[in-house]
Amino acid sequence: MTPTPAAEIQPAQGEHSNRLLHEKSPYLLQHAHNPVDWFPWGEEAFAKARAENKPIFLSIGYSTCHWCHVMEREEFEKPEVAAIMNKDFVNIKVDREERPDVDRVYMTFVQATTGGGGWPMSVWLTPELKPFVGGTYFPPDDRYGQPGFPKVLQRIADAWEKDHDKIVESGNQIVAALAKSNAPAAGGAAQPNEKVLQTAYEQLARSLDKVEGGFGGVPKFPRPVTLNFLFHYYQRAGANSDAGKNALAMNLFTLRKMADGGMHDQLGGGFHRYSVDALWHVPHFEKMLYDQGQLASAYLTAFQITRDATFESIARDTLDYVRRDMTSPEGGFYSAEDADSLPNEKSTEKVEGAFYVWTKDEIDEILGTSAAGLFDFRYGVEAGGNTPEGSDPHGELRGQNVLLARHSLAKTAKKFGLTEAEVRDSLGKSAAKLLEVRGRRPRPHLDDKIITAWNGLMISAYARGAQVLGDDAYLKTAIRAAEFVRQKLYRESEHTLLRSYRNGPADIPGFADDYAFYIQGLLDLYEASFDVQWLRLAEQLQTTQDRLFWDEKAGGYFTSTGLDASILLRLKEDNDNAEPAPSSVAALNLFRLAQMRDAKDLRERGEKTIAAFAPALQHFPTALPQMLVALDFSLTKPKQIVIAGEREGADTVALLAEARRHFLPDTIMLLADGAEGQKYLGEKLAEIREMKPVDGKAAAYVCENFTCKAPVTSPDDLRKLLTR
Repeated sequence: MTPTPAAEIQPAQGEHSNRLLHEKSPYLLQHAHNPVDWFPWGEEAFAKARAENKPIFLSIGYSTCHWCHVMEREEFEKPEVAAIMNKDFVNIKVDREERPDVDRVYMTFVQATTGGGGWPMSVWLTPELKPFVGGTYFPPDDRYGQPGFPKVLQRIADAWEKDHDKIVESGNQIVAALAKSNAPAAGGAAQPNEKVLQTAYEQLARSLDKVEGGFGGVPKFPRPVTLNFLFHYYQRAGANSDAGKNALAMNLFTLRKMADGGMHDQLGGGFHRYSVDALWHVPHFEKMLYDQGQLASAYLTAFQITRDATFESIARDTLDYVRRDMTSPEGGFYSAEDADSLPNEKSTEKVEGAFYVWTKDEIDEILGTSAAGLFDFRYGVEAGGNTPEGSDPHGELRGQNVLLARHSLAKTAKKFGLTEAEVRDSLGKSAAKLLEVRGRRPRPHLDDKIITAWNGLMISAYARGAQVLGDDAYLKTAIRAAEFVRQKLYRESEHTLLRSYRNGPADIPGFADDYAFYIQGLLDLYEASFDVQWLRLAEQLQTTQDRLFWDEKAGGYFTSTGLDASILLRLKEDNDNAEPAPSSVAALNLFRLAQMRDAKDLRERGEKTIAAFAPALQHFPTALPQMLVALDFSLTKPKQIVIAGEREGADTVALLAEARRHFLPDTIMLLADGAEGQKYLGEKLAEIREMKPVDGKAAAYVCENFTCKAPVTSPDDLRKLLTR
């Protein structure tokens, strides 16, 4: 399947056009021919609002957001609605993926004042950018318990005219209150320790859906950061302890349930955003890059621990999907694929999931009766469609089937009197036929914006895939992406990153997550390739991240630099959600770099980062599971595996393969190759300088704090050391 070309997402020429026509963001370009007089976020819009004393209507979304599309069709494409907006407001459109700093400020306001949030986000601001009314989606008329959007516009315009001074004062008070509530907590919270890890484990154990897997209620999100923590907790508690066994079991159960469900694309690989039901059956069909990277890593870890080929298969189909459908010719990774698409070439109205779902008649016709019967049984295909009641409130999936692994291979084989190998062969052929037919359907819109942070997450996944699966093709993919970011989004003279790329780099400086996630990707890439150029770059960027984002007073990392006067609040992300918080990833990066470079100052900075979030960790540790991963690392004696030998030597490769078979989350791996890499490491680590092959054979040194056991030269002996 070929991704939708970039040209397709250019807005169609229409009767109207506005300033968004000159932007790079696919989301902004989607609105470039609305009759609304949209501005991008910037001084031109702010100056107009001040000069005309008009409130600002700020609309924030992203290009694969289903309800953003709905609100555009219902409101922003309507001349009569645009007339009100243009008369009474200065209208600004923001892509939240390009400008997470803008999004974070006003999402904080919306959540504080409404108790919820989401996209599209709709906020009204004073000309000084201070919010006074906010919400998310507004319908065109009164429904869903909400007033219609035109009515809201009129009420706000009237209020501005009558009570202008009161609204301005209210905006000032709101921003002051938000600044106060988001100020660093006063000292006094205990330094986080093992008890915090235990509490988090117990909270997750209580919230596990024991029937369908996952944590929490409907809708069900994968939240890979939770899986990361439980894998680490399994290692800490011990594989033979009750807690260790249970932590692992919760993860494996959840991963299997997700893989079997409709949230997993059973034909094309990869995962949709979330499930609208408790069964992982009916997804919200958009596919986000950050999910693919994190989930591929989780399945790789599950395979590394269990050696269960099912987990390897899911990891591979996710990595292969991204390489096939979400990778640019230059090697960077695209951001997302939309949930909505045209049901067929003659359709004019997009429907959610149209690209992915099937009627039984379609499948029977494509596969033939015999193969279809087996396929239908395995994947839950029903004549009237298989969508559970309540999972399709808008009727878009009526009569359609979302493919899910309803019956196991063993049950399918038993029902049809076949061997599992025969069933697997038949299903493979059927899937190939259906995938070929699906590839001819109108594809969902592709957001071909390349975001530095999300590329970092995906580089990590491919680097880990190369290590765990021994697949050099994945290593090459990781290297290409890392090179893309370095060449296109890195300013070498300043050692700084840019946020995104599409038809050239956008003029938006990188945020804390861009640095943290890309640094993590570079560290993983070093451990996969042992090419020290990636370690050098990670060090340089860590220095820049510390300079631009570090909180000197309280520790931890702000999400933005504080240099943009239009960003009213300088915030820290204190939740690991769909994406981990920058401070959570940065803390672990600091600990890893501290070991690799024997840098006490980096370790201290990592500890201060965790301490900055101590109140949150003590109160509700499962809000920050990725920070708990860093905490676990910090509480464990530093461990190293150093392989001394030529990088491409067969004996070196054999020792590396053995080491990588084991799940060793608190261990760094280094190569003493007798060449540039060893020399670079030896600048800071005196111990590395003396590590050499033994009797002409590559040797493995297993160490704690670089106090090492006697080197071993055979994979069997290394295995014994690592499994003690």
